[in-house]
Amino acid sequence: MPEYRITAVGTSRPESARAAARQFGAAHAFTDAGQLTGHPEVDLVVITVKVPAHAELVGAALAAGKHVYCEWPPARTSAEAEALATSARAAGVHHALGLQARYAPALAHARELVAEGRIGRVTSATVHAARGKAPGGAVPAWAAYTLDRDNGAGTLEVAGGHTLDALQYVLGDIGELSATLSVQRPVHTIAGTGGTVEATSPDHLLLNATLTSGAVVSAHVHDGKVTDARTRLEISGTEGDLVVVSTGANGPAGIQIGELRLLGTGVPGAGAYAELPIPGRYLWASGMDSAAEGFQVAQLYVRLARDLRTGARTVPDFEAGLRLHRLLDAIRLSAETGTRRSVA
Repeated sequence: MPEYRITAVGTSRPESARAAARQFGAAHAFTDAGQLTGHPEVDLVVITVKVPAHAELVGAALAAGKHVYCEWPPARTSAEAEALATSARAAGVHHALGLQARYAPALAHARELVAEGRIGRVTSATVHAARGKAPGGAVPAWAAYTLDRDNGAGTLEVAGGHTLDALQYVLGDIGELSATLSVQRPVHTIAGTGGTVEATSPDHLLLNATLTSGAVVSAHVHDGKVTDARTRLEISGTEGDLVVVSTGANGPAGIQIGELRLLGTGVPGAGAYAELPIPGRYLWASGMDSAAEGFQVAQLYVRLARDLRTGARTVPDFEAGLRLHRLLDAIRLSAETGTRRSVA
């Protein structure tokens, strides 16, 4: 991307750091986060490691006064996320969060159509988000840590967080909810080793919610779908309907990865869906295939570059991340207590 240049990379081992620097043309390779964040040629620090390490590395970047981009989720808990948001405000830097589903052209166009009242008053939304099962059903060794709920990187946090953020981006905030969390596959096999690991992180989320607008929401987010893994968001209005649906090879990975299509009813009440064209104004990552796995991430980076140039703050930040963390807290509390909860 012409807006950026990779000047330094950091990993946990010197050998991999040097290899990454060679592969990506970076001048500097580090194993110490403080050295990387403190380097004068580094302007923006990008955190793309396992979730339990996010808070420490983001903290190092903020302490060095550097702009920071962190993949979602920014932390394991709301308490960690709140501390990061507080530190980011004090540092006065740009802080961006990888909630890139917002930058899918189909989702952005759906948001605009809803805001314009093209389908009338939104009455309900139905979400089905199923991630696919790995070949042979085994879990890659690198992903085994996501099965431990204490690591904050499971189905609820990743698939649930991205999906519910996309829903709220289009339709507005969830006001109250009832939720069920379930572990349907308590034991997983580790690919390549044959070993097993117990899962304590839920792999199913069932949600019954009401938006602050009064519209009702039903959502099912789950992992391990053997066939037809996909995401589908149906939006019903008093004068029409919209559907956002994943497509292509990356569809089973979640709403935040791969291309999305937008369907709508051509005539209010006709009941027949037709694919809606996406205006070119939503395509910012020029020269990149919109079906590519990283397209939505590239779109976010384009907007972040504009923010850095102009001083605007348009991309999702740590404050947005904290609000999403609190939504997940309400889901957990509802599931634990069997009660309907308001979202703080």
